[in-house]
Amino acid sequence: MSDRKTIQFSIKEENEIEMRRTLLSIYESLNEKGYNSISQIVGYILSEDPTYITTHNNARSMVRRIDRDELLQEMVKCYLGLK
Repeated sequence: MSDRKTIQFSIKEENEIEMRRTLLSIYESLNEKGYNSISQIVGYILSEDPTYITTHNNARSMVRRIDRDELLQEMVKCYLGLK
């Protein structure tokens, strides 16, 4: 018998990881273009207006793949220290 442990990831955890990677990529693309990344992302989240996000590095297309409700839920959980 082996002492190796099996690591299992749920689909929810994988989605959260992918959402985080995507958001970080968008953040970096906004920074590269000289924008205030946090302000631009918040503007997008509040308005759902994709013009807050640059097309640089395909960031605007990527942001449309993020479910805003899920993103807000994760942000609140993190802010409250529940994650």
